[in-house]
Amino acid sequence: MSDSLIVVEPPGDDGVAQVTLNRPDKRNALSIALRDEMSDALDALAADAGCRTVLITGAGQVFSAGFDLEEFTKLELADELWASSDRWHRTMLEFPLPIVAAVNGSAYGGGFDLAVMCDLRVAADTATFGHPEHTFAQVVYGPLHDLVGGAVARDLALTGRRIDATEAQMLGLVSRVVPVASVVEEAGGIAAEIATAPRDILLTMKAKVLRRARIVPGATLDL
Repeated sequence: MSDSLIVVEPPGDDGVAQVTLNRPDKRNALSIALRDEMSDALDALAADAGCRTVLITGAGQVFSAGFDLEEFTKLELADELWASSDRWHRTMLEFPLPIVAAVNGSAYGGGFDLAVMCDLRVAADTATFGHPEHTFAQVVYGPLHDLVGGAVARDLALTGRRIDATEAQMLGLVSRVVPVASVVEEAGGIAAEIATAPRDILLTMKAKVLRRARIVPGATLDL
């Protein structure tokens, strides 16, 4: 891994791996390189017999501001950009073990998608969520609809309005809101509790979750 993604494999028999987006100077924007590294890391963790749960968070004061928009201006990157995006969404949506998000700050666009594609979300009291890209690009809708239902998903996807952590909890988007200083610890505690179950049980449970969601990972713009 490069410095833009920090992966801490499960220590001992803990079973919890931590993946940290580490581009705080770029608001943890999801560049092609970062998405590919994250996909590689998750593939490796899925195959790691010692991994039972994954915790995802961001470095600094932002969870993720979404895709790196500078890359959208470079026509020569178009094919690579969408191939990377398709693989990243598929890897997240099909990950066979539980993922807990510690949303330590703003989660916009693809960062909002990242939080939604996790199984559980703990939000810092400073966290905000939104789809500002709704005015110039399609919003990934399916996973959000599965999580909060059609009425709320349409509101957030079509208007792009931003919501704070309190409203996110009220809408069922996050399960807990805690002070920003303790969000990783709180989410880590949940991940650790999940990881007390045997890996085979967690694999079976996550498979049930995925079957019920009926979201078929495909091209990003089809989601």
